[in-house]
Amino acid sequence: MTDLKTPLLDRVNLPSDLKGLSDRELRQLADELRAETISAVSVTGGHLGAGLGVVELTVAIHAVFDTPRDKLIWDVGHQCYPHKILTGRRDRIRTLRMEGGLSGFTKRSESPYDPFGAAHSSTSISAALGFAMAAELGGDPGDAIAVIGDGAMSAGMAFEAMNNAGHLGQRLFVILNDNEMSIAPPVGALSAYLSKLYAEAPMQDLKQVAKGFLGLLPPPLQEGAKRAKDMLKGMAVGGTLFESLGFSYLGPIDGHDLDQLLPVLRTVKARADGPMLIHVLTKKGKGYAPAEAARDKGHATAKFDVLTGVQVKAASNAPSYTKVFAQSLVAEAERDEKIVAITAAMPDGTGLNLFQDRFPKRCFDVGIAEQHAVTFSAALAAGGMKPFCALYSTFLQRGYDQVVHDVAIQRLPVRFAIDRAGLVGADGATHAGAFDVAFMANLPGIVVMAAADEAELVHMVATAVAHDAGPIAFRFPRGDGVGVEMPARGVPLEIGKGRVIREGSRVAILSFGTRLAEVLKAAEALEARGGVGHRRRRPLCQTPGPGPDLAAGRRA
Repeated sequence: MTDLKTPLLDRVNLPSDLKGLSDRELRQLADELRAETISAVSVTGGHLGAGLGVVELTVAIHAVFDTPRDKLIWDVGHQCYPHKILTGRRDRIRTLRMEGGLSGFTKRSESPYDPFGAAHSSTSISAALGFAMAAELGGDPGDAIAVIGDGAMSAGMAFEAMNNAGHLGQRLFVILNDNEMSIAPPVGALSAYLSKLYAEAPMQDLKQVAKGFLGLLPPPLQEGAKRAKDMLKGMAVGGTLFESLGFSYLGPIDGHDLDQLLPVLRTVKARADGPMLIHVLTKKGKGYAPAEAARDKGHATAKFDVLTGVQVKAASNAPSYTKVFAQSLVAEAERDEKIVAITAAMPDGTGLNLFQDRFPKRCFDVGIAEQHAVTFSAALAAGGMKPFCALYSTFLQRGYDQVVHDVAIQRLPVRFAIDRAGLVGADGATHAGAFDVAFMANLPGIVVMAAADEAELVHMVATAVAHDAGPIAFRFPRGDGVGVEMPARGVPLEIGKGRVIREGSRVAILSFGTRLAEVLKAAEALEARGGVGHRRRRPLCQTPGPGPDLAAGRRA
């Protein structure tokens, strides 16, 4: 027997090292893994709460399944830090989200234990089904396990995948990590449905009694009794949505109790012959009091003090662009009751929580459903409202078909507030807002704006309110502004017209958006190198037309 005072984590380099541990030792390992995760994120910053919520689940999956032969896919991936620690990356875990360090999400090029890269929500079931069918057709062998949060289950893609999986009938494991919390509290009918599933105590008692009763019957009678039990269950609660889609449903079970998790996973691994959904209840931020007490359950943190949970953030005298947008929109909405706001599960991230507090009936959080958000906004515009669809640039990509067909082609005046535009640093390539200028400006009749500073962002919100001729978008970066004097009220800008900041004769420097500060430095450097006169013209907004080169021309 191993001395339980000896750090087990020091002896675990790969998941295969878990195979020789007793269940009691696995419980100790989970405690050590939680402490290591907290310690690492306190040094690097990053996504804390989601990982803490799946510590026991991570240990159980790696102890029961045979990764990397079995493909473990974490939906989104922001809960994968404990997984990384157990899969040979503990020595680099304090390089998370740093240049040359570990990615904050799963990444195929980083480890064979990351079979599918992620960072956007609701893709895991589709990927797991693809792996399962590849194995069936002679590709890489092994089971496929998707771990998906309850918030991610609100996206249409998750149900598209489940519908296809139920039709194919292939062996597949979907673990629904139900913590009643994605980035913000989940919204919608699905969240209420899941709450009802685990609130139905009489149903759970019935299932346990029936299960025990079946085991006492002689084998010839068990099948008939099972059918009777299923019929009774269907009469009592109508079955489950997941069973209707062709999945065997098991749960809900306590996701922090290894005495429940381990036998359940061992049983389904040994016996499952089709798609199975295991409903696991967890708590985001579990085991770390500051995270459990936080409004977002420690979803994303800066570096922090482990004892107090106090985060270390750089001081700034300038407001964030997100806050400036939100406050400007609230001010405009005070004067115009037709203004409404739409977000896709990111009320805090987009600043629309401020709008929601002030105008709860005019703010719509549609869940993780960018496609729906865009078409919903399009119809709001067609119905006479002034919708502001606030999405991160990287997430707007998920609704591009709707931007094209439902907004641009119909020339509906949807106002797109594109947050996190440009490079976003530590979150990496999957979260960079690198493409929105190209894919938005390519569309007919759309106005694309980028503010040079936070003051211009105020004016661009006012411009969007006044613009009814078609769709309009304004982009702004993550982080704080540059500290310019703020206007008392936004004033609509003349569309298609830039402004000359400084006259010159030999060199023209063009700027679009928040690169203005760097352009100023370049201008000063040129002048210092030889007194080269220069002229810098910066457009406030861009209106591409039908010609292939007109957009570029108007950016000058």
